[in-house]
Amino acid sequence: MRYGVLGLLQGAPLVDLSEVALDLLKHTPSAALGSCRYKLQLGDAARIADALRTERADTFVYIGGNDSADTAQQIAEVDNQLRVLSVPKTIDNDLAGTDHCPGYGSAARFVAQTTRETAQDTRAMRATDPIRLIEVMGRHAGWLPGAAWLARQRDGDAPHLVYVPERPRSIEAITDDVRAAYGEYGWCVIVLCENQPTPDGNVIGAIGEPRWVDAFGHAYFDSPAQWLARHLQEQLNVRVRFDKPGTIQRMATAYVSGTDRNEAELVGREAVRLAASGTTRMMVSLVRRAGPTYEVETGEVSLEVVANQQRLLPDEFVNPEGNGLTAAFTAYAEPLIGEPLPEFLSL
Repeated sequence: MRYGVLGLLQGAPLVDLSEVALDLLKHTPSAALGSCRYKLQLGDAARIADALRTERADTFVYIGGNDSADTAQQIAEVDNQLRVLSVPKTIDNDLAGTDHCPGYGSAARFVAQTTRETAQDTRAMRATDPIRLIEVMGRHAGWLPGAAWLARQRDGDAPHLVYVPERPRSIEAITDDVRAAYGEYGWCVIVLCENQPTPDGNVIGAIGEPRWVDAFGHAYFDSPAQWLARHLQEQLNVRVRFDKPGTIQRMATAYVSGTDRNEAELVGREAVRLAASGTTRMMVSLVRRAGPTYEVETGEVSLEVVANQQRLLPDEFVNPEGNGLTAAFTAYAEPLIGEPLPEFLSL
């Protein structure tokens, strides 16, 4: 189905992929089928169900996050004969009912490795560019910016500070954190979320209305890292730079986690198997098995549990100061990024 439900509503033809194409798909960035960010309007669910009946489809498998799960749930409610399943996919890793989401491991690897690379550059350029901010996607959940913590190999390594939406922190507190880290190490790398809030609930640097609000009501603001870089430069009287990888972090195939790629195929195959067995109104989940080594199995969770819900970082994954992660988070996230990150020489 091209361009999601919006493509179906607009009459985009369904496509048939060969085995060769399916194999190539595993190594293709972004979304080869296209996507949409479309909130169903009154009557849309019934029109989608009619279009699927016209195509003689007995199963509807929708890939995406919590908004996509809501779409799937609405379609299931208007057609009891259609088997409706959801497959998790979001770099935000914020879906309820699953240990983690396909897409997260690869984006987390990108964030961790580029943070380690940025640390090398900042350490080397400390005489002229001693403070660097990196702004990471994640909307209102800290899973992705938290992945930067995996770049650390020992105490004192960068990132020195990581801020996540679950722990709003004042501009004054952030400034004090950076001043202390810079004073101790002579350089500092800070990672923060694209929507990092202060305790009053406002995104850092946001003035007035957001510059964009999507169909689901998600607001997008100008860069908090850019604003914070100017502020810190004025306060500390040293050059402060910021990097914003933007959407590169969700499509950089050089950073794909092998674990993530395999699990993406695993949940897709499980959705087809469940549909063949008559299962409907469920999302395929990933369940981490107990034990000393990382292993997962698939499960299933009701769409009602997932739709429009957001799973945030638990308290035990964020340090008491609210400016870094914990060993518990590292133990959770490290297996998801695949093989160990490359090590660099530090003189």
